[in-house]
Amino acid sequence: MQIETTRVAVIGAGYMGGGIAQTLTKAGAQCILIDQTPESARQGHARVIEQARDFEAKGYFPAGSAADIESRLTWSGDLASAVADADLIFEVVYEDLDVKIDVLTRIEQFARPDAIIASNTSAIPIGAMAEALTKPERFFGIHWFNPAQLLPGVEIIPAALSDRSLVPGLIELLTAAGKEPAVVPDTPGFVCNRLQFALFKEAALMVEEGEVTAEQIDTVVKASFGFRLALYGPFAVADMAGLDVYANSYKSLEKALGERFTVPDSLRERVEAGDLGIKSGGGYLGLNEDEAKRLIGARDNAYVALAALRRELASTPS
Repeated sequence: MQIETTRVAVIGAGYMGGGIAQTLTKAGAQCILIDQTPESARQGHARVIEQARDFEAKGYFPAGSAADIESRLTWSGDLASAVADADLIFEVVYEDLDVKIDVLTRIEQFARPDAIIASNTSAIPIGAMAEALTKPERFFGIHWFNPAQLLPGVEIIPAALSDRSLVPGLIELLTAAGKEPAVVPDTPGFVCNRLQFALFKEAALMVEEGEVTAEQIDTVVKASFGFRLALYGPFAVADMAGLDVYANSYKSLEKALGERFTVPDSLRERVEAGDLGIKSGGGYLGLNEDEAKRLIGARDNAYVALAALRRELASTPS
């Protein structure tokens, strides 16, 4: 899907829907922002334009972006007429299955048969919503992260009956909008929120135990593995640290904290087979010796640059 010729409708003129509309119009799409009433849609539209001007003034957006967004973004309180000519329709409403199904079935009633419909749900199974539609093959989850204008990641989640031939077009459109899309399975929480909420639950448990504060946890996380995760995923970090180190750490944690810290089977099997990550060759990412050397060199440069950026941001007035 070429973004300059794609007509987009966004149902939900709140902060998230507005951010999606702002991102796509900034990149060249024609977009209409829709809400329950004309007044709420108008207010959402005005907020998007005002924020775009602010972002441009701060240097977040290139010069002229606000004018481009304003010229390509309209609003409506009438869902039926607003979705009638759209190529791609985003549902961005309250995170409740019944509410979403109600909106999605109304969208499908008035949309073109060849339109693609997407839900921005954070965790509701895509398949559960697809069951309510007459054309589930044209339905996907497309999960943006807040704030949509600034975070690069987007999860594309096909359901069992979604037409996979449509995925490359969605990737093309999102990439043109400056995003880094990843196609992920329709599993609980998809990828991001399953990992994010697992971390938060463990952090909350530590605070509830009373031996560490929320402030202490945030300080440690952002300056240690959270620092790394700004640049590398968990498997790259584990491969670089040493899979044997990880396995032995799990054993210590399991003794103290129980079965939830049992060594993962895939990690145990790799270590038992002599695969210790990049120091032995292989690892979860399967890097050879030359690739591993390049990764370590790039990592060191990136960490120095990121540390300097953090210091710069910390000293910059908000």
